[in-house]
Amino acid sequence: MTNLQLVVPTLFGLEGLAAEELRRLSLPNVRAENGRVFCDATPADIARVNLNLRTGERVLIVLGRFYAGDFDALFEGVRALPWEEFIPREGAFPVKGHSLNSALHSVPACQSIVKKAVCARLGAKYGLEKLPETGALHQIQFSILKDEVTLMLDTSGAGLHKRGYRAVGVAAPLRETLAAAMVLLSRYRGRDPFCDPFCGSGTIPIEAALIAKNRAPGLSRSFAAQKWDWLPAKVWMEGADEAMDKEFDGHYDIWGGDMDPAAVAIARDNAVKADVEDLVRFEVADARTFHRSDPYGRIVTNPPYGERILEKQEAEELYRAFGQAVRDLPNGWKVSVLSSHTEFERTFGRTADKRRKLYNGMLKCDLFQYTDRK
Repeated sequence: MTNLQLVVPTLFGLEGLAAEELRRLSLPNVRAENGRVFCDATPADIARVNLNLRTGERVLIVLGRFYAGDFDALFEGVRALPWEEFIPREGAFPVKGHSLNSALHSVPACQSIVKKAVCARLGAKYGLEKLPETGALHQIQFSILKDEVTLMLDTSGAGLHKRGYRAVGVAAPLRETLAAAMVLLSRYRGRDPFCDPFCGSGTIPIEAALIAKNRAPGLSRSFAAQKWDWLPAKVWMEGADEAMDKEFDGHYDIWGGDMDPAAVAIARDNAVKADVEDLVRFEVADARTFHRSDPYGRIVTNPPYGERILEKQEAEELYRAFGQAVRDLPNGWKVSVLSSHTEFERTFGRTADKRRKLYNGMLKCDLFQYTDRK
């Protein structure tokens, strides 16, 4: 089991970033599709990718891909795969998945067929009529797209956005993978002052600190595949050692502000959990009066959209005042703002130099980037 294929699902719009991360980890044959990125890998890479990936949602092993236009073809295709190489006699293997634009459109029915086929294969291999499923979790996932079936095993467990530092959040939290993507898209590398004037529970500044320090985001959590018999424990220790050897030491100017004192208190607590409290400052502050005298810097922020937290009119007034504060900054500042508001540029007071479509959960947003604020 030396040659594996991995697939990393991503939020839409982040495929290119995740692909670049995999290339930086020296993974071969990286290729992106809509919402997911494939690569070839060894068993040791399962640990390396889970520990290091900032913008992917989880790491799945691809067991097989085939076409199925009916349930018989689905059953036989699943049963033909070498499940016994991955799932031990006592292993638990629940099934979940999705189907899109395919003849087999009933997800519950597909789940049932996949489960029966895996049971048939494993039962025959282990000489059991009923499999105990009392052991470690081996979550099976399937994807059916235009009748092409992909069967996968989830190595991550909880999604990779769950870094282990955000025990509590505030209203409308930003997913950590999207926050990291926003920081990477701003091309922040740890040298410039970095500010988030709408920091909420601190996710963007904390992800910026992890990026500045080059700290692997998965070092403080566990993964499902750590309990798998066929994957040696040493690959996780070696992966963690490799990641920690690549960390930087330095002094960084990373700041987050928010009008809500409770949010700022949560942000400070989350920074402690992420072990970056010495790299990030959080303050109670009003974004409408934001000002810095540094000749250059970066703002990366996710203000309220006017859909859940503030009413639309209040959000527009906030954008207008914040836009004026940004225009008063020295010209070396670069600004990235995530918003789903269709009139953001008008109320902010400037057309963005660059717009990138992203999704915050199911909410379609744009990342408005300003490289020259005059």
